Amino acid sequence: MKQYILAFGATLLLSGCGIYTRYEAQTTVPDDLYGDEAETVATDTVGLGDIGWRDFFSDPYLQELIERGLAQNTDVLTAGLRIEEAQAALLSAKLAFLPSFALAPQGSLGTVESQVSRTYTLPVTASWELDIFGKLRNAKRQAKAAYAQSEDYQQAVYSSLIANIANNYYTLLMLDEQLAISRETAASWKETVASTQALMDAGLADETAVSQMKGTYYEVENSVIDLEEQISQVENSLSLLLAETPHSFQRGKLSEQEFTSELSTGIPLRMLSQRPDVRMAERQLEQAFYVTNQANSAFYPSITLSGSAGWTNSVGSIITNLAKFVTSALASLTQPLFNRGALIGQRRIAKAQQEEALLAFRQQLLNAGSEVNDALVSYQTSKKKKENYRHQITALERAYTGTSLLMENGNTTYLEVLTARQSLLSAQLSQTANQFKEIQSLINLYQALGGGRNG
Repeated sequence: MKQYILAFGATLLLSGCGIYTRYEAQTTVPDDLYGDEAETVATDTVGLGDIGWRDFFSDPYLQELIERGLAQNTDVLTAGLRIEEAQAALLSAKLAFLPSFALAPQGSLGTVESQVSRTYTLPVTASWELDIFGKLRNAKRQAKAAYAQSEDYQQAVYSSLIANIANNYYTLLMLDEQLAISRETAASWKETVASTQALMDAGLADETAVSQMKGTYYEVENSVIDLEEQISQVENSLSLLLAETPHSFQRGKLSEQEFTSELSTGIPLRMLSQRPDVRMAERQLEQAFYVTNQANSAFYPSITLSGSAGWTNSVGSIITNLAKFVTSALASLTQPLFNRGALIGQRRIAKAQQEEALLAFRQQLLNAGSEVNDALVSYQTSKKKKENYRHQITALERAYTGTSLLMENGNTTYLEVLTARQSLLSAQLSQTANQFKEIQSLINLYQALGGGRNG
Protein backbone atom coordinates (compact mmCIF):
# COMPACT_ATOMS: atom_id res chain seq x y z
CA MET A 1 0.00 0.00 0.00
CA LYS A 2 2.87 2.33 0.85
CA GLN A 3 4.34 1.83 -2.61
CA TYR A 4 1.05 2.79 -4.30
CA ILE A 5 0.81 5.94 -2.20
CA LEU A 6 4.38 6.93 -3.13
CA ALA A 7 3.70 6.29 -6.82
CA PHE A 8 0.52 8.37 -6.69
CA GLY A 9 2.33 11.19 -4.93
CA ALA A 10 5.15 11.11 -7.48
CA THR A 11 2.64 11.34 -10.32
CA LEU A 12 0.99 14.40 -8.75
CA LEU A 13 4.38 15.99 -8.20
CA LEU A 14 5.44 15.47 -11.81
CA SER A 15 2.14 16.79 -13.10
CA GLY A 16 2.58 19.91 -11.03
CA CYS A 17 6.06 20.41 -12.51
CA GLY A 18 4.60 20.84 -16.00
CA ILE A 19 5.56 17.51 -17.52
CA TYR A 20 2.23 15.85 -18.21
CA THR A 21 -0.05 18.90 -18.36
CA ARG A 22 -2.02 19.49 -21.56
CA TYR A 23 -2.48 22.79 -23.33
CA GLU A 24 -5.84 24.49 -22.69
CA ALA A 25 -7.33 26.56 -25.50
CA GLN A 26 -7.50 30.32 -25.01
CA THR A 27 -11.05 31.61 -24.56
CA THR A 28 -10.57 35.18 -23.34
CA VAL A 29 -11.86 37.61 -25.97
CA PRO A 30 -12.84 41.27 -25.34
CA ASP A 31 -16.59 41.81 -25.42
CA ASP A 32 -16.24 44.85 -27.69
CA LEU A 33 -13.67 43.26 -29.98
CA TYR A 34 -15.61 44.13 -33.15
CA GLY A 35 -16.38 47.68 -32.06
CA ASP A 36 -19.75 49.38 -31.87
CA GLU A 37 -20.58 48.74 -35.53
CA ALA A 38 -20.83 44.97 -35.17
CA GLU A 39 -24.04 43.44 -33.89
CA THR A 40 -23.75 40.36 -31.69
CA VAL A 41 -26.34 37.80 -32.69
CA ALA A 42 -27.51 34.41 -31.48
CA THR A 43 -25.12 31.51 -31.48
CA ASP A 44 -27.04 29.56 -34.13
CA THR A 45 -27.02 32.46 -36.60
CA VAL A 46 -25.05 31.72 -39.75
CA GLY A 47 -22.40 34.43 -40.07
CA LEU A 48 -20.95 35.85 -43.23
CA GLY A 49 -17.72 33.92 -42.76
CA ASP A 50 -19.60 30.59 -42.82
CA ILE A 51 -20.72 31.06 -46.43
CA GLY A 52 -18.68 29.04 -48.93
CA TRP A 53 -16.85 31.14 -51.50
CA ARG A 54 -18.75 29.55 -54.39
CA ASP A 55 -22.00 30.75 -52.81
CA PHE A 56 -20.58 34.14 -51.84
CA PHE A 57 -19.18 34.95 -55.29
CA SER A 58 -21.91 34.23 -57.82
CA ASP A 59 -20.11 35.63 -60.89
CA PRO A 60 -19.22 32.59 -63.07
CA TYR A 61 -16.13 34.29 -64.52
CA LEU A 62 -14.80 35.00 -61.02
CA GLN A 63 -15.54 31.45 -59.86
CA GLU A 64 -13.46 30.09 -62.74
CA LEU A 65 -10.57 32.40 -61.87
CA ILE A 66 -10.62 31.32 -58.23
CA GLU A 67 -10.62 27.65 -59.24
CA ARG A 68 -7.57 28.23 -61.42
CA GLY A 69 -5.81 30.18 -58.69
CA LEU A 70 -6.35 27.47 -56.08
CA ALA A 71 -4.98 24.88 -58.50
CA GLN A 72 -1.97 26.82 -59.80
CA ASN A 73 -0.89 29.52 -57.32
CA THR A 74 2.66 29.06 -56.06
CA ASP A 75 1.83 29.94 -52.45
CA VAL A 76 -0.95 27.33 -52.42
CA LEU A 77 1.39 24.64 -53.72
CA THR A 78 4.03 25.64 -51.17
CA ALA A 79 1.46 25.41 -48.37
CA GLY A 80 0.68 21.84 -49.46
CA LEU A 81 4.37 20.94 -49.22
CA ARG A 82 4.52 22.42 -45.72
CA ILE A 83 1.72 20.10 -44.68
CA GLU A 84 3.69 17.14 -45.99
CA GLU A 85 6.76 18.26 -44.02
CA ALA A 86 4.76 18.65 -40.81
CA GLN A 87 3.06 15.31 -41.36
CA ALA A 88 6.45 13.61 -41.70
CA ALA A 89 7.69 15.32 -38.52
CA LEU A 90 4.59 14.12 -36.64
CA LEU A 91 5.13 10.57 -37.89
CA SER A 92 8.73 10.72 -36.70
CA ALA A 93 7.59 11.91 -33.26
CA LYS A 94 5.11 9.03 -33.03
CA LEU A 95 7.69 6.42 -34.06
CA ALA A 96 10.03 7.66 -31.33
CA PHE A 97 7.90 5.68 -28.84
CA LEU A 98 8.91 2.42 -30.54
CA PRO A 99 12.24 0.66 -30.07
CA SER A 100 14.90 1.20 -32.70
CA PHE A 101 16.73 -1.73 -34.35
CA ALA A 102 20.04 -1.78 -36.18
CA LEU A 103 22.26 -4.38 -37.80
CA ALA A 104 25.88 -3.81 -36.72
CA PRO A 105 28.15 -6.50 -38.23
CA GLN A 106 31.81 -6.44 -37.16
CA GLY A 107 34.86 -8.41 -38.20
CA SER A 108 38.61 -8.43 -37.49
CA LEU A 109 41.71 -10.09 -38.81
CA GLY A 110 44.90 -10.50 -36.74
CA THR A 111 48.14 -12.48 -36.61
CA VAL A 112 50.04 -13.74 -33.60
CA GLU A 113 53.30 -15.68 -34.32
CA SER A 114 52.22 -16.37 -37.88
CA GLN A 115 48.87 -17.61 -36.64
CA VAL A 116 45.96 -15.83 -38.34
CA SER A 117 42.85 -15.30 -36.26
CA ARG A 118 39.56 -14.26 -37.77
CA THR A 119 36.69 -13.05 -35.65
CA TYR A 120 33.27 -11.83 -36.59
CA THR A 121 30.07 -10.74 -34.91
CA LEU A 122 26.64 -10.37 -36.52
CA PRO A 123 24.46 -8.70 -33.89
CA VAL A 124 21.09 -7.00 -34.15
CA THR A 125 20.98 -4.19 -31.59
CA ALA A 126 17.87 -2.66 -30.10
CA SER A 127 17.32 0.47 -28.04
CA TRP A 128 14.13 1.69 -26.39
CA GLU A 129 13.76 4.86 -24.37
CA LEU A 130 11.04 4.69 -21.75
CA ASP A 131 8.96 7.86 -21.76
CA ILE A 132 8.36 7.98 -18.01
CA PHE A 133 8.94 11.70 -17.68
CA GLY A 134 7.01 12.88 -20.75
CA LYS A 135 9.84 14.05 -23.03
CA LEU A 136 8.66 12.05 -26.04
CA ARG A 137 5.01 12.67 -25.26
CA ASN A 138 5.47 16.44 -25.25
CA ALA A 139 7.55 16.27 -28.43
CA LYS A 140 4.71 14.40 -30.13
CA ARG A 141 2.13 16.95 -28.95
CA GLN A 142 4.34 19.76 -30.22
CA ALA A 143 4.64 18.05 -33.61
CA LYS A 144 0.87 17.54 -33.68
CA ALA A 145 0.31 21.26 -33.04
CA ALA A 146 2.83 22.10 -35.78
CA TYR A 147 0.96 19.84 -38.19
CA ALA A 148 -2.34 21.53 -37.34
CA GLN A 149 -0.65 24.91 -37.80
CA SER A 150 0.50 23.91 -41.29
CA GLU A 151 -3.11 23.07 -42.19
CA ASP A 152 -4.22 26.45 -40.80
CA TYR A 153 -1.50 28.11 -42.89
CA GLN A 154 -2.87 26.44 -45.99
CA GLN A 155 -6.35 27.72 -45.16
CA ALA A 156 -4.95 31.21 -44.58
CA VAL A 157 -3.34 31.08 -48.02
CA TYR A 158 -6.66 29.96 -49.53
CA SER A 159 -8.55 32.80 -47.84
CA SER A 160 -6.00 35.45 -48.83
CA LEU A 161 -5.75 34.23 -52.41
CA ILE A 162 -9.52 34.15 -52.90
CA ALA A 163 -9.85 37.70 -51.53
CA ASN A 164 -6.98 38.99 -53.69
CA ILE A 165 -8.36 37.42 -56.86
CA ALA A 166 -11.81 38.85 -56.10
CA ASN A 167 -10.44 42.32 -55.37
CA ASN A 168 -8.44 42.34 -58.61
CA TYR A 169 -11.43 41.09 -60.57
CA TYR A 170 -13.78 43.76 -59.23
CA THR A 171 -11.08 46.40 -59.75
CA LEU A 172 -11.17 45.43 -63.43
CA LEU A 173 -14.97 45.78 -63.46
CA MET A 174 -14.70 49.23 -61.87
CA LEU A 175 -12.06 50.36 -64.36
CA ASP A 176 -14.13 48.94 -67.24
CA GLU A 177 -17.11 51.05 -66.19
CA GLN A 178 -15.01 54.15 -65.63
CA LEU A 179 -13.45 53.64 -69.06
CA ALA A 180 -16.89 53.36 -70.66
CA ILE A 181 -18.02 56.56 -68.91
CA SER A 182 -14.86 58.40 -69.97
CA ARG A 183 -15.17 57.24 -73.58
CA GLU A 184 -18.81 58.28 -73.67
CA THR A 185 -17.85 61.65 -72.17
CA ALA A 186 -15.06 62.09 -74.74
CA ALA A 187 -17.48 61.36 -77.61
CA SER A 188 -20.08 63.74 -76.18
CA TRP A 189 -17.46 66.42 -75.60
CA LYS A 190 -16.25 66.06 -79.17
CA GLU A 191 -19.77 66.87 -80.34
CA THR A 192 -19.81 69.86 -77.98
CA VAL A 193 -16.56 71.10 -79.50
CA ALA A 194 -18.10 70.82 -82.97
CA SER A 195 -21.24 72.69 -81.80
CA THR A 196 -19.14 75.44 -80.24
CA GLN A 197 -17.11 75.70 -83.45
CA ALA A 198 -20.36 76.13 -85.40
CA LEU A 199 -21.48 78.84 -82.98
CA MET A 200 -18.17 80.64 -83.45
CA ASP A 201 -18.54 80.46 -87.22
CA ALA A 202 -22.00 82.02 -86.81
CA GLY A 203 -20.57 84.75 -84.61
CA LEU A 204 -22.27 83.50 -81.44
CA ALA A 205 -19.10 82.26 -79.69
CA ASP A 206 -15.49 83.31 -79.58
CA GLU A 207 -12.27 81.42 -80.20
CA THR A 208 -11.55 81.27 -76.49
CA ALA A 209 -14.61 79.07 -75.93
CA VAL A 210 -13.59 76.70 -78.71
CA SER A 211 -10.01 76.43 -77.39
CA GLN A 212 -11.23 75.75 -73.88
CA MET A 213 -13.58 73.07 -75.11
CA LYS A 214 -10.81 71.39 -77.11
CA GLY A 215 -8.46 71.48 -74.13
CA THR A 216 -11.03 69.73 -71.97
CA TYR A 217 -11.67 67.15 -74.70
CA TYR A 218 -7.99 66.20 -74.86
CA GLU A 219 -7.88 65.98 -71.07
CA VAL A 220 -10.71 63.44 -71.14
CA GLU A 221 -8.91 61.51 -73.91
CA ASN A 222 -5.81 61.32 -71.72
CA SER A 223 -7.87 59.94 -68.86
CA VAL A 224 -9.12 57.22 -71.23
CA ILE A 225 -5.51 56.28 -72.02
CA ASP A 226 -4.64 56.22 -68.30
CA LEU A 227 -7.56 53.92 -67.57
CA GLU A 228 -6.50 51.54 -70.33
CA GLU A 229 -3.02 51.40 -68.78
CA GLN A 230 -4.46 50.70 -65.31
CA ILE A 231 -6.58 47.87 -66.72
CA SER A 232 -3.48 46.30 -68.25
CA GLN A 233 -1.61 46.55 -64.93
CA VAL A 234 -4.45 44.94 -62.96
CA GLU A 235 -4.71 42.14 -65.53
CA ASN A 236 -0.98 41.52 -65.09
CA SER A 237 -1.42 41.35 -61.30
CA LEU A 238 -4.31 38.93 -61.68
CA SER A 239 -2.25 36.76 -64.05
CA LEU A 240 0.51 36.66 -61.45
CA LEU A 241 -1.92 35.43 -58.79
CA LEU A 242 -3.00 32.66 -61.15
CA ALA A 243 0.63 31.79 -61.97
CA GLU A 244 -0.06 32.51 -65.65
CA THR A 245 1.57 34.71 -68.26
CA PRO A 246 -0.04 38.18 -68.65
CA HIS A 247 -3.25 38.16 -70.67
CA SER A 248 -6.73 39.66 -70.70
CA PHE A 249 -9.70 38.05 -68.93
CA GLN A 250 -13.35 37.53 -69.70
CA ARG A 251 -15.48 39.30 -67.12
CA GLY A 252 -18.93 40.62 -66.32
CA LYS A 253 -20.12 44.11 -65.49
CA LEU A 254 -19.99 45.94 -62.18
CA SER A 255 -23.68 46.84 -62.32
CA GLU A 256 -24.65 43.16 -62.60
CA GLN A 257 -22.93 41.99 -59.43
CA GLU A 258 -25.09 40.66 -56.60
CA PHE A 259 -24.11 39.68 -53.06
CA THR A 260 -25.82 38.24 -50.03
CA SER A 261 -27.55 40.71 -47.75
CA GLU A 262 -26.69 38.56 -44.69
CA LEU A 263 -24.16 40.49 -42.61
CA SER A 264 -24.40 38.79 -39.26
CA THR A 265 -20.95 38.69 -37.72
CA GLY A 266 -21.80 36.09 -35.09
CA ILE A 267 -20.39 35.67 -31.60
CA PRO A 268 -16.82 37.12 -31.65
CA LEU A 269 -15.12 34.04 -30.20
CA ARG A 270 -16.95 31.65 -32.52
CA MET A 271 -16.15 33.70 -35.61
CA LEU A 272 -12.55 34.47 -34.73
CA SER A 273 -11.86 30.81 -34.02
CA GLN A 274 -12.57 30.20 -37.72
CA ARG A 275 -9.91 32.64 -38.88
CA PRO A 276 -6.85 30.66 -40.01
CA ASP A 277 -4.38 33.32 -38.86
CA VAL A 278 -5.87 33.34 -35.36
CA ARG A 279 -5.69 29.55 -35.22
CA MET A 280 -2.09 29.70 -36.43
CA ALA A 281 -1.18 32.08 -33.61
CA GLU A 282 -2.76 29.77 -31.04
CA ARG A 283 -1.03 26.72 -32.54
CA GLN A 284 2.24 28.58 -32.09
CA LEU A 285 1.34 29.19 -28.46
CA GLU A 286 0.48 25.50 -28.06
CA GLN A 287 3.86 24.48 -29.47
CA ALA A 288 5.65 26.86 -27.11
CA PHE A 289 3.71 25.34 -24.22
CA TYR A 290 4.96 21.84 -25.03
CA VAL A 291 8.51 23.10 -25.57
CA THR A 292 8.37 24.40 -21.99
CA ASN A 293 7.14 20.99 -20.85
CA GLN A 294 10.10 19.39 -22.61
CA ALA A 295 12.45 21.82 -20.89
CA ASN A 296 10.97 20.71 -17.56
CA SER A 297 11.38 17.05 -18.54
CA ALA A 298 15.10 17.60 -19.17
CA PHE A 299 15.68 17.85 -15.39
CA TYR A 300 14.63 14.22 -14.93
CA PRO A 301 16.61 11.11 -15.86
CA SER A 302 16.39 9.29 -19.17
CA ILE A 303 15.86 5.55 -18.94
CA THR A 304 16.91 3.46 -21.92
CA LEU A 305 16.65 -0.29 -22.43
CA SER A 306 19.10 -1.76 -24.91
CA GLY A 307 20.24 -5.17 -25.98
CA SER A 308 21.68 -7.21 -28.81
CA ALA A 309 21.40 -10.70 -30.21
CA GLY A 310 23.39 -12.40 -32.93
CA TRP A 311 26.13 -14.83 -33.92
CA THR A 312 29.85 -14.69 -33.24
CA ASN A 313 32.85 -17.01 -33.35
CA SER A 314 34.52 -15.15 -30.49
CA VAL A 315 33.35 -15.97 -26.97
CA GLY A 316 35.47 -14.27 -24.35
CA SER A 317 39.10 -15.10 -25.22
CA ILE A 318 38.12 -18.23 -27.13
CA ILE A 319 37.96 -18.12 -30.90
CA THR A 320 36.01 -20.92 -32.55
CA ASN A 321 35.28 -21.63 -36.17
CA LEU A 322 31.64 -22.36 -35.56
CA ALA A 323 29.22 -19.50 -34.86
CA LYS A 324 27.78 -19.14 -31.38
CA PHE A 325 24.46 -17.40 -30.68
CA VAL A 326 24.89 -14.72 -27.99
CA THR A 327 22.54 -12.23 -26.37
CA SER A 328 22.96 -9.28 -24.07
CA ALA A 329 20.64 -6.84 -22.31
CA LEU A 330 21.30 -3.52 -20.60
CA ALA A 331 19.28 -0.89 -18.81
CA SER A 332 20.79 2.59 -18.44
CA LEU A 333 19.72 5.67 -16.52
CA THR A 334 21.11 9.10 -17.37
CA GLN A 335 20.62 11.81 -14.75
CA PRO A 336 21.79 15.37 -15.46
CA LEU A 337 24.33 16.47 -12.80
CA PHE A 338 26.71 19.20 -13.87
CA ASN A 339 24.65 20.87 -16.63
CA ARG A 340 21.82 22.00 -14.40
CA GLY A 341 22.67 25.65 -15.08
CA ALA A 342 22.30 25.10 -18.82
CA LEU A 343 18.99 23.33 -18.29
CA ILE A 344 17.71 26.19 -16.14
CA GLY A 345 18.69 28.63 -18.87
CA GLN A 346 16.89 26.58 -21.51
CA ARG A 347 13.77 26.42 -19.37
CA ARG A 348 13.82 30.20 -18.89
CA ILE A 349 14.15 30.68 -22.65
CA ALA A 350 11.23 28.31 -23.28
CA LYS A 351 9.03 30.13 -20.75
CA ALA A 352 9.92 33.52 -22.26
CA GLN A 353 9.09 32.25 -25.75
CA GLN A 354 5.79 30.92 -24.45
CA GLU A 355 4.95 34.37 -23.06
CA GLU A 356 5.91 35.91 -26.40
CA ALA A 357 3.59 33.50 -28.21
CA LEU A 358 0.76 34.39 -25.81
CA LEU A 359 1.25 38.11 -26.45
CA ALA A 360 1.36 37.49 -30.21
CA PHE A 361 -1.88 35.51 -30.00
CA ARG A 362 -3.64 38.27 -28.06
CA GLN A 363 -2.39 40.87 -30.53
CA GLN A 364 -3.68 38.75 -33.40
CA LEU A 365 -7.11 38.76 -31.79
CA LEU A 366 -7.03 42.56 -31.55
CA ASN A 367 -5.88 42.83 -35.16
CA ALA A 368 -8.72 40.56 -36.24
CA GLY A 369 -11.29 42.66 -34.40
CA SER A 370 -9.88 45.84 -35.93
CA GLU A 371 -10.07 44.36 -39.44
CA VAL A 372 -13.70 43.35 -38.95
CA ASN A 373 -14.62 46.76 -37.60
CA ASP A 374 -12.81 48.61 -40.43
CA ALA A 375 -14.54 46.51 -43.07
CA LEU A 376 -17.96 47.02 -41.45
CA VAL A 377 -17.55 50.79 -41.23
CA SER A 378 -16.30 50.99 -44.82
CA TYR A 379 -19.21 48.90 -46.08
CA GLN A 380 -21.82 50.89 -44.20
CA THR A 381 -20.27 54.20 -45.33
CA SER A 382 -20.43 53.14 -48.98
CA LYS A 383 -24.06 52.08 -48.56
CA LYS A 384 -24.94 55.49 -47.12
CA LYS A 385 -23.28 57.31 -50.03
CA LYS A 386 -25.01 55.25 -52.73
CA GLU A 387 -28.30 57.20 -52.75
CA ASN A 388 -26.51 60.54 -52.50
CA TYR A 389 -24.50 59.79 -55.63
CA ARG A 390 -27.63 58.74 -57.50
CA HIS A 391 -29.42 62.00 -56.67
CA GLN A 392 -26.27 64.03 -57.40
CA ILE A 393 -25.86 62.55 -60.87
CA THR A 394 -29.53 63.10 -61.70
CA ALA A 395 -29.22 66.77 -60.71
CA LEU A 396 -25.95 67.27 -62.61
CA GLU A 397 -27.37 65.67 -65.75
CA ARG A 398 -30.24 68.18 -65.69
CA ALA A 399 -27.79 71.01 -65.06
CA TYR A 400 -25.58 69.99 -67.99
CA THR A 401 -28.53 69.62 -70.38
CA GLY A 402 -29.92 73.00 -69.33
CA THR A 403 -26.65 74.92 -69.65
CA SER A 404 -25.96 73.35 -73.06
CA LEU A 405 -29.32 74.54 -74.39
CA LEU A 406 -28.82 77.99 -72.92
CA MET A 407 -25.38 78.29 -74.51
CA GLU A 408 -26.77 77.33 -77.91
CA ASN A 409 -29.32 80.13 -77.56
CA GLY A 410 -26.67 82.58 -76.35
CA ASN A 411 -28.08 82.97 -72.84
CA THR A 412 -25.08 81.57 -70.96
CA THR A 413 -21.32 81.21 -71.34
CA TYR A 414 -19.24 78.17 -72.27
CA LEU A 415 -17.69 78.20 -68.79
CA GLU A 416 -20.98 77.16 -67.22
CA VAL A 417 -21.33 74.29 -69.68
CA LEU A 418 -17.73 73.27 -69.07
CA THR A 419 -18.17 73.28 -65.31
CA ALA A 420 -21.43 71.32 -65.50
CA ARG A 421 -19.92 68.62 -67.74
CA GLN A 422 -16.80 68.22 -65.62
CA SER A 423 -18.89 67.98 -62.44
CA LEU A 424 -21.07 65.30 -64.02
CA LEU A 425 -18.06 63.25 -65.13
CA SER A 426 -16.47 63.50 -61.70
CA ALA A 427 -19.69 62.39 -59.99
CA GLN A 428 -20.13 59.44 -62.37
CA LEU A 429 -16.57 58.24 -61.76
CA SER A 430 -17.00 58.68 -58.01
CA GLN A 431 -20.25 56.71 -58.06
CA THR A 432 -18.47 53.82 -59.79
CA ALA A 433 -15.58 53.98 -57.29
CA ASN A 434 -18.05 53.97 -54.40
CA GLN A 435 -19.82 50.92 -55.83
CA PHE A 436 -16.45 49.15 -56.05
CA LYS A 437 -15.59 50.24 -52.50
CA GLU A 438 -18.84 48.71 -51.25
CA ILE A 439 -18.00 45.40 -52.91
CA GLN A 440 -14.40 45.53 -51.75
CA SER A 441 -15.48 46.21 -48.15
CA LEU A 442 -17.80 43.21 -48.33
CA ILE A 443 -14.93 41.04 -49.59
CA ASN A 444 -12.65 42.30 -46.82
CA LEU A 445 -15.35 41.66 -44.23
CA TYR A 446 -15.86 38.16 -45.61
CA GLN A 447 -12.13 37.45 -45.29
CA ALA A 448 -11.89 39.12 -41.86
CA LEU A 449 -14.62 36.80 -40.56
CA GLY A 450 -12.76 33.72 -41.79
CA GLY A 451 -14.51 33.37 -45.14
CA GLY A 452 -12.92 31.45 -47.99
CA ARG A 453 -11.35 28.85 -45.71
CA ASN A 454 -12.40 25.76 -47.60
CA GLY A 455 -10.47 25.76 -50.82
